[in-house]
Amino acid sequence: MTKITKLFVLIVLVYQYQVSAQTNNTKQLSKEELKTWYHKDFDTDTIPGVSLEKAYKEILANKKGQEIIVAVLDTKMDIYHEDLKDQIWINTDEIANNGIDDDKNGYIDDVHGWDFLSNTEGEFVKYEHLESTRIVRKYNSVFKDKKLADIADNDKEAYALYTKAFEKWENDVIKNKETLKKIKQTREAIIQGKAFLDSVYPKKEYKITELDSLIKVHENDSIITNALSEFKVGIQYNLTEERLNKYINSYQNRTQTMLNLDFDERTIPGDNADDINDNNYGSPIVYGDVPFQHATVVAGTLGAIRSNNVGMKGFSDNIKIMPVVMVASGDERDKDVALAIQYAVDNGAKVINMSWGKTLSQNEKWVNDAIKYAADKDVLLITAGGNENTNNDQVKYYLNDYNSDEKEFVDNFIVVGASTWDIQSLRASFSNYGKKHVDVFAPGVDMYTTEYGTDKYTSSRGTSLASPVVSGIAGLIRSYYPNLSAKEVKQILLESGISYDVTVAMKQEDGSVKQVPFSELSKSGKVVNAYNALVLAEKMSKNKK
Repeated sequence: MTKITKLFVLIVLVYQYQVSAQTNNTKQLSKEELKTWYHKDFDTDTIPGVSLEKAYKEILANKKGQEIIVAVLDTKMDIYHEDLKDQIWINTDEIANNGIDDDKNGYIDDVHGWDFLSNTEGEFVKYEHLESTRIVRKYNSVFKDKKLADIADNDKEAYALYTKAFEKWENDVIKNKETLKKIKQTREAIIQGKAFLDSVYPKKEYKITELDSLIKVHENDSIITNALSEFKVGIQYNLTEERLNKYINSYQNRTQTMLNLDFDERTIPGDNADDINDNNYGSPIVYGDVPFQHATVVAGTLGAIRSNNVGMKGFSDNIKIMPVVMVASGDERDKDVALAIQYAVDNGAKVINMSWGKTLSQNEKWVNDAIKYAADKDVLLITAGGNENTNNDQVKYYLNDYNSDEKEFVDNFIVVGASTWDIQSLRASFSNYGKKHVDVFAPGVDMYTTEYGTDKYTSSRGTSLASPVVSGIAGLIRSYYPNLSAKEVKQILLESGISYDVTVAMKQEDGSVKQVPFSELSKSGKVVNAYNALVLAEKMSKNKK
């Protein structure tokens, strides 16, 4: 493949929520097996799922749990999807559309949750800054072109953040520009290839073998060869002109919004983004068509209806999903994160799923205060570990529950890495890891789940999907064993996972590849397991009575 071709295979995967690196699986599953693989049991099915089917068959068949609210802090969500509509949380203390804050919680008409990225005029944020852009925008007028020797002692911490952010922002601007250029070049090559083929095959029917023959015939003509090669790749990966135009539009939007220092991302919410106490913004409309449709795939994995015999099955019909919108295309803002956590806690969520993250933070204290607030209210927080194939022990990833002294400051917080269905390639190759900063792994590859649209389904992947697997098991535990605390549920999830005596090929800093025990990639060294978790929860619950 040419460099351009490799780039576009990558772009296709990213665009479909198929993060950057492929998993080198040695085992194959059928299309039907892939739809439910993460519910399977390794001993019974030889598939390293979470044993959910076994748990329902052997433990939960004659049990009745109580309703449990799990908040999904994410993008807008398709709350009318056939497999989600009956699982969406309803604030019974609020009367819809009467313009009154009936339950006095500070949010008017929040019947199904709250959107912190919108306003009461029906407008909502589609694109927001990357965190690097925010930091550079804030401090550029103060620190631009200055050296450390020019900075006052009380400004050095902010200056260090600025320089780190500026380097990342500058690199992102360059990469975005290069990628956009390459996409346009590939589009033109595909257009040229199609025009040439149409002249040879008027019926516009092309076979890969015929393309290979033409490429060989014209091997001395670099223009035709390149055009035909790119057109061949276009066929193989469905890179149509229309689709490429969509990618071009996406990267142009990045230039105009996420990376643009002059873009005002808070025009629609209208709040003071630097004031955590300015919290009277947003709207109750938690559904809508946004460029980055993420919450729906997360919600399906977590809590799709089990009893309706359509689509797929989530972890429990007792789970009620509370949508809280604070993610758009870009990086989540710390203020929105903190207020979203507080909203979910105050309105009854016992588990909060957060399938997103970033490597820079302006107002970490606000978020940490919200995490502590959730801990005080006995709410379990579960977040994705990231999809950059990096060690979170070396590169700080937000959210996390460690202070500046590298000590955990709460006991209600779980960070999740992604595992696969192939025991020989157990860590998903894109997944972040860390013996200290990643707690546990969960299935996160080829996850069949709900998709935004008219009752659609899709296959997705990422630690974004691994996180709701853990949240789903946590919801099960808190539904059937409500006397267990968030701290105890975390302990159960980490201790009851399955240990696999396998090694994982890990690329080292010098470029070499080293076989590392899977057990060394997270604090627990395990993959979560619903069956084992419920067995341990039963035991711990009885001991508390």
